[in-house]
Amino acid sequence: MRKQRRPWQEASLSFLDVISCGFGAIILLLIIVRISDPTAIEEQEINPQDRIKTMQTQLFKMRSDRAQLQDKYATRQQRLIQLKKQIIDLEKKANRLRAESKLSSNSQEKQQLQLALQVLTEEMERLQSPEFKPKNQLIGGIPADSEYIIFVIDSSGSMQVGAWEKVKLEMLTILDIYPQVKGLQILNDMGKYMFPAHRGQWIPDSSEMRNNIITQLENWAPFSNSSPVEGISAAIKTFYSPDRKISIYTLGDDFQGRSIRSVIKIVDELNGANGGSERLVRIHGIGFPVHFSRGRAPSNAAIKFAALMRELSYNNGGTFIGLNSL
Repeated sequence: MRKQRRPWQEASLSFLDVISCGFGAIILLLIIVRISDPTAIEEQEINPQDRIKTMQTQLFKMRSDRAQLQDKYATRQQRLIQLKKQIIDLEKKANRLRAESKLSSNSQEKQQLQLALQVLTEEMERLQSPEFKPKNQLIGGIPADSEYIIFVIDSSGSMQVGAWEKVKLEMLTILDIYPQVKGLQILNDMGKYMFPAHRGQWIPDSSEMRNNIITQLENWAPFSNSSPVEGISAAIKTFYSPDRKISIYTLGDDFQGRSIRSVIKIVDELNGANGGSERLVRIHGIGFPVHFSRGRAPSNAAIKFAALMRELSYNNGGTFIGLNSL
């Protein structure tokens, strides 16, 4: 008789028990064994005393570095205070030198004015009555007998940039020589009027008008060819009259014309000048050292202007003053 076999079972309970126990053992092992960064484990295994010493060493080093930084900071703070004191001392010294330079410059200019002493010519004395006693005949070497003043100003770019503030000061100085005049006029070296409304006419003198002239000068910049012959000629032709005592003040820094001799000849013929006598008007000159640099020779145009104005002033009863600073 054939034996009947048992039906096949995919898994028995005993097998499942074994598998479960195995997995449980593995989980226990994972719990017991420490799993982490090897370097961290290595650091944890270092002797605590050694670790404390290491940390103390690091602390002492940090304290030493901090002390050194504090010393450097204190040293630099002290150096900064010293530099600030030096800056203050240098500023005081610079201000003192500026003041001394200004006083020296003013003193030299006064000396130049005093060295340029001039007296009224015999012709002017003859025209005056015997009873007339001149008041302030000479002020700083400049004859102050004129009743009408005309400024002929070089309005070129070099004057505008390099000497315009000084021009204002010199005009105020010149006007102070004449407390009151009968008329004023301002032209540039090309004969262009500062006040077109007063073209061909005298500007009435007043303190308000003098201030207005200086204010107007701030933005007055007509074209200029750096040659005073046109302005001087226009001033003489337009304003001369036998009953007027007129002084023309020419302010400039250089002469760009071709010939000094031709300008002198034109002005001498127009002004009736002959070695300072029989002139119609006085012609003075003020030279501004725009083209004079320390350690360098002055420009040829600046030298020509100085030569021109010296000759014109001498021939026409005036004074030429070359300023030594701006």
